[in-house]
Amino acid sequence: MVLTRSWRAAIGCGTTLVSLVALVAGQASGGRGVPSTGKKEVAMNQTNGQAHEATERKSVRLYIGAYTQFAGKGIYRSWLNVETGELTAPELAAETVSASFLAFHPSKPCLYVTNEVNEFRGEKTGAVSAFAIERQTGDLKLLNQQPTGGAIPCHLIVDATGKWVLVVNYTGGNVAVLPIQDDGSLGQPTTLIQHQGSSANPKRQEAPHPHSINLDPRNRFAFVADLGVDKIFIYRFDSSDGTLTPHDPPHVSLAPGSGPRHFTFHPNGRWAYVINELSSTIVAFRYDADRGRLEPMQTVSTLPDDFQGESYTSEIAVHPSGRFLYGSNRGHNSIAVFRIDPETGKLTALGCEPSQGEWPRNFVIDRDGRFLVAGNRVSGNVVVFRINRDTGTLQPTGHSIRAGAPACVRILPSTNQPHPSE
Repeated sequence: MVLTRSWRAAIGCGTTLVSLVALVAGQASGGRGVPSTGKKEVAMNQTNGQAHEATERKSVRLYIGAYTQFAGKGIYRSWLNVETGELTAPELAAETVSASFLAFHPSKPCLYVTNEVNEFRGEKTGAVSAFAIERQTGDLKLLNQQPTGGAIPCHLIVDATGKWVLVVNYTGGNVAVLPIQDDGSLGQPTTLIQHQGSSANPKRQEAPHPHSINLDPRNRFAFVADLGVDKIFIYRFDSSDGTLTPHDPPHVSLAPGSGPRHFTFHPNGRWAYVINELSSTIVAFRYDADRGRLEPMQTVSTLPDDFQGESYTSEIAVHPSGRFLYGSNRGHNSIAVFRIDPETGKLTALGCEPSQGEWPRNFVIDRDGRFLVAGNRVSGNVVVFRINRDTGTLQPTGHSIRAGAPACVRILPSTNQPHPSE
């Protein structure tokens, strides 16, 4: 099975120089280069602080992974204007099958992608693809692919050292760790841990279904939200050799039928939150960073009290300020908004904002906390909301694009964003 196509114009993962010819070609292509800052142009030989400030970027590059079995061809790229919320028309960055989740390397211009498939190279496993990011155009060059050791990989992260990719296989019911080579490519899995068990929902919880994996801020403990068994598994992570070891206690149990999906830490590292797909709830935890332990302290609904329909949660994220939390509802088709108590970490519901589409599977918040960009998988639109940084509420900007069947939306880290002068 061929999952992707290389782009001839793309460059290697470690390359940082951009030629003048590439610059001119990118600007002439109508969107492949860096969009105008909207400010007065600065002469090329100006290098003082004022010149740098005058050319400060107004747009950041984002990537959208799409489910190719529904619509689209793989991974798309666009520019988000961080003043207006406008998105440029999406362009195909790379063809690849069912790019369900994306994660950037912390220092290299590389992107890692789960190919959410049942079979890869004749084996009953999914795959992870490693791409080099061409700095000027944003195109992706395939470095390599590796099996994940289980079917339907749906979430992955890169550890803080940039040496390891950690991935979960939903149908396979297991967790894998793959080494990152010097050039950004991936080695074969070095760790594979199989989960066991089931829970209350016979249709969705007949077996383990790990749905996400996250590392704590110290890069010491890994947390795996397993929808199938209503547990958050906790592992000690050794970044020197990429091993995962069950912690003591090895997991935190949730209410039967909860279906934990995605997990996130508060910026202060003292609190954590899990969003439960089947019960449409969020559980808030106190986190003991020294001992790697979670203590549940609150459960709240993501839905209005009077909602009677069918709905399933998806993504969860804390605002960069640490003051607000957001969670997406598929079915109710909304983004739930919560205020975080600065003393306790507990949540207070502020309401739900319609997602302006159907089935909001994923969203991302820009680093300054001005905008939330949500991908509606069924309706196929990616929508931008302005965040009121005083109240946390969301307001539609009116800006949206269509990008296949969007499964994941991620903003390129600032260290790899091309500067407007390029």
